[in-house]
Amino acid sequence: MRSAINFLTGLHHRVFGFLERQGDAWLLGLTARFAFAAVLWFYFLNSAKTKVGEGLLGFFSISPGAYYQIALPAVEAAGGDVDAVAFFPWGLIVTMGTYAEFILPLLVVIGLFSRLAALGMIGFIAVQTFVDITVHQIGAESIGALFDRLPDSVIADQRLLWIVPLAVIILKGPGLLSVDSLLTKFRS
Repeated sequence: MRSAINFLTGLHHRVFGFLERQGDAWLLGLTARFAFAAVLWFYFLNSAKTKVGEGLLGFFSISPGAYYQIALPAVEAAGGDVDAVAFFPWGLIVTMGTYAEFILPLLVVIGLFSRLAALGMIGFIAVQTFVDITVHQIGAESIGALFDRLPDSVIADQRLLWIVPLAVIILKGPGLLSVDSLLTKFRS
């Protein structure tokens, strides 16, 4: 009986050790970037589009809606007049948040400055969560809780799952099929 257990344990270690060694350099980062692209890239892209003007040149102008989404207390303090909101700090926060929502997901997907971009996205998600809870005052049922029996809360459950592939990219890198990897090869 003991030899059968030893055989199965050894087989397990050989098979899964081989798979881990083969995929370690490229598979985890690529899979994490693929999951991010498939699930979240268009979410962030569509959200970012609501914060800029229309058309190609509209990309360079921040829409009033961006202020309502990101800096609602400042807009309310200005009597609803977005033009009366001070640039520092609110206008700067809105501008940086808007363009970060375009740039950071793109960097994650193509694998350029991946670890920094993934770290920036985690920060972005944290700020987004803070704004959703404190400014937009979403209800407790949408916030949810970790370790409960309901796996579908918008904040606690979903955003934790958003962060997992980003954490993989930070820890393991973007994988061999990335711009970062190409730049490293050209630099060597």
